[in-house]
Amino acid sequence: MPIWTLHGDGKTIAPGEVVTPSERLSWGRTIGLGGQHVVSMFGATFVFPIIMGLNPQLAVMMSGFCTLFFLLVVKGRIPSYLGTSAAFVGGIAAIRAQGGTSAQVTGAILVSGLVLAGIGVLIHFLGGGVVFKILPPVVTGAVVMLIGFNLAPVVAGTYWPQDQWVALTVMVVLVVASVALRGFLGRVAIFLTLLFGYVLSWVLDVTTGMITSYDPVADAVTEHFRVNWDGVSSASWIGLPSFSDEANGIVGIHAPSFSLTFIVLVLPGVIALIAENAGHVKAVAEITKTDLDPMMGRALIGDGLATTIATSVGGSPTTTYAENIGVMAATKVYSTAAYAAAGVIAMLLGFSPKFGAVISATPGGVLGGITVVLYGIIGLLGAKIWKENGVDFGNPLNLMPIAAGLIIAIGDVELTFSDSFSLSGIALGTIVVIGMYHLCRVIAPKDADDADDPGTGRHHPKPATGDGTVPDRVGQLT
Repeated sequence: MPIWTLHGDGKTIAPGEVVTPSERLSWGRTIGLGGQHVVSMFGATFVFPIIMGLNPQLAVMMSGFCTLFFLLVVKGRIPSYLGTSAAFVGGIAAIRAQGGTSAQVTGAILVSGLVLAGIGVLIHFLGGGVVFKILPPVVTGAVVMLIGFNLAPVVAGTYWPQDQWVALTVMVVLVVASVALRGFLGRVAIFLTLLFGYVLSWVLDVTTGMITSYDPVADAVTEHFRVNWDGVSSASWIGLPSFSDEANGIVGIHAPSFSLTFIVLVLPGVIALIAENAGHVKAVAEITKTDLDPMMGRALIGDGLATTIATSVGGSPTTTYAENIGVMAATKVYSTAAYAAAGVIAMLLGFSPKFGAVISATPGGVLGGITVVLYGIIGLLGAKIWKENGVDFGNPLNLMPIAAGLIIAIGDVELTFSDSFSLSGIALGTIVVIGMYHLCRVIAPKDADDADDPGTGRHHPKPATGDGTVPDRVGQLT
């Protein structure tokens, strides 16, 4: 880690200047910026653990710790906050649908973290080009897309039925707020919408009384209030997150357990994390005008090990957050000292069980409105990767394998090998996309339409990287 040098007088930034990762403003301003980074990542970081059935208080605490760990691994050169990753939500939904426990969920993600770290080691020594040969944009975009769109039944079957009118209202507010709000408020639209939905649900409880709808706790249609703060009133202000007691519906700190079937279900999320981290490193490098390609492997190692550490105690998977890039672009402060401050602040928030109980009591209808947008965004980020890399779907090499894999994943098609092992949904779709693409790549005619740029179908007589790929933009998932 660097010993940050003071930028100028520590108070002002001259026009045209930026605060580099190795610099800082005064500690008061740095801590304030750290708090701004925490708020920016806040909404998604605790919404996704709730969706995955994990403890949001523990997720926030571990996000702070993992951010500090990541900064150590990358030697303080990549300013990033590690919030909760959405890449595993689809796989976790499949695990839950098969009766998997929280321990089996975190065990499966822990293995994925180790796999990501191992890939990071290979990239560190072999160079980033190997990633884009194995996972060209057409493949990466497809995997990101199928992860998002596979989640549509979760919204339709779990969250939306809990309170359809609140869900619809929250959805409309989130869409409008994301477009209408500017600057920092636009970047925290998820958080602001969640607060709105929470208050709306409470007002409806007071004015209209109980609602009769699906209750996921009872797994039946019951009469209940939208907002239940019984757990909030009994929670202490200061303390560790609770320890898991799933027999009584409590999910918190716990040791992971491992199932090969469930591990296979979440492994495709590793591909999305590679795309996220690579895109984040490229974005930060472009903004700061520095060459961070040699740090690509370290970024993957840091994120992989951070995910391993977080899930080893029952926490959520981590990833670098695009929201925080927006904060840096707006403030012109790229100091990793601000992220160190953010990490400490998040850890302190994680030591409040009452804070965690408030988050856990988020009404299901509110989550319905938010997830219908978030899951769609995840899917469309795959299309964004295709667009930015000019993927040509007039080329059958790109069209056919991707079409098959997407339908298998979105339709949750199942391939049964035995009574104890089968592949379906995201896992099977990912295998089809990667396997069939590379098989078709081998047998396809070597004509000018696809010979030069794998995964896009574009012709590049003199590829900039020398390996026929265009690795400058790979997309971002949060």
